Amino acid sequence: MRGLVGESPITPDFALRLGYAAGKTLVAREHLRPGEHPAVIIGKDTRISGYMLESALEAGFSAAGVDVYLAGPLPTPAIAYLTRALRLQVGVVISASHNPFQDNGIKFFSAAGTKLPDSVELEIEARLDEPMGCEPSSRLGKAQRIDDARGRYVEFCKNTFPNELDLRGMKIALDCAHGAAYMVAPKVFHELGAELVLVGAEPNGMNINDKVGATSPQSIRDAVLRSGADLGIALDGDGDRIVMVDAKGNIYDGDKLLYVIAKAGKAEGLANGVVGTLMSNLGFEHAVGRLGLPFARAKVGDRYVLELMHENGWKLGGENSGHIICLDRHSTGDGIIAGLQVLAALRKNNTTLDEMCADLVFYPQKLVNVPIRAGFAWSTNETISAAVKAATADLADRGRVLLRPSGTEPLLRVMVEGEDAEQVDRIVHGLAEVVRAAAV
Repeated sequence: MRGLVGESPITPDFALRLGYAAGKTLVAREHLRPGEHPAVIIGKDTRISGYMLESALEAGFSAAGVDVYLAGPLPTPAIAYLTRALRLQVGVVISASHNPFQDNGIKFFSAAGTKLPDSVELEIEARLDEPMGCEPSSRLGKAQRIDDARGRYVEFCKNTFPNELDLRGMKIALDCAHGAAYMVAPKVFHELGAELVLVGAEPNGMNINDKVGATSPQSIRDAVLRSGADLGIALDGDGDRIVMVDAKGNIYDGDKLLYVIAKAGKAEGLANGVVGTLMSNLGFEHAVGRLGLPFARAKVGDRYVLELMHENGWKLGGENSGHIICLDRHSTGDGIIAGLQVLAALRKNNTTLDEMCADLVFYPQKLVNVPIRAGFAWSTNETISAAVKAATADLADRGRVLLRPSGTEPLLRVMVEGEDAEQVDRIVHGLAEVVRAAAV
């Protein structure tokens, strides 16, 4: 769940009830010995509202008889890792990822460091409607800080980088988005030998993602060109998304970085397939095919990418936004770990991002957001369907059309991709006008 702080459901009273409902669900599900409590870990990014929501969740869990471990500001994938490493029942992350500081959210991880099973989520939702109680004092949960949480995660990340390699002699500009990775990401890359130029590493509770980070790549591009760095790495507010920049200032999104990892993995016999999304560039799909790897598209969202990866038994997947999942390294997407796999590929092959992506040619892609009224049945509208059919025929087998509703706003995203930029621009604006007229 995610939204504006102070508006439902991102309120302290809801977080309190959520902690209690989730805690009671754990108590009911766990096979506990007398006096034993289930335990959860809570991490957060650097938003000022994190203090409030953390305290409310902690109180709710404690009232339900659940012990709480507080990790402080840490990337979302760090909490997934620590939940597994500490053998805890649930991990909780307080973050709104790449959103501005006024927003916040709450996300749960299972004991395996993956999303909660649907059955558990439904049980928690059902308990939210029940009156909140409180365990007797003798059965209340305890809370404590994990002093070595950051160090544990730093070592975990470093261990995903080949032992025979290091980053000595490499100058890296690193943008932490004033977010959750600001204390751990610099340690990881510095301890592997890199010289660092830091950007976005001074959070004040209100500057997370503010003109910095993976969603504002111009910031890291400027830092690379200004400092003469070999490359730049930009993470987002909760550290699970990455964008990179080479020494020339060229920006590499999730598709390009995933291609570098897949290309290196194929050469070493480690990659067996790649999952992208409906938004992955067609040129990326074709390039993966030329590597001899199968490719499949999931719905937009890292959870759907992960589900399809598990279904196919593949180790690599990601989104062009920069969520990259390396299942041979971690149970979830991790910006730091993805960056390390790209750097390992460059070091092993003594090459650059530009050279690794030389055979990756992106198709021009254009996206137009069209406002629509609530409840508008665009998918069954005959006028829109006819326009999409005509656009698809116009592109033939040299492009594609995608219409996708926004998950958070009354918008229909109209995307067109093809070999010819002028044709793509003409078709996407034509389709957008058809949707606008039909949605009146």
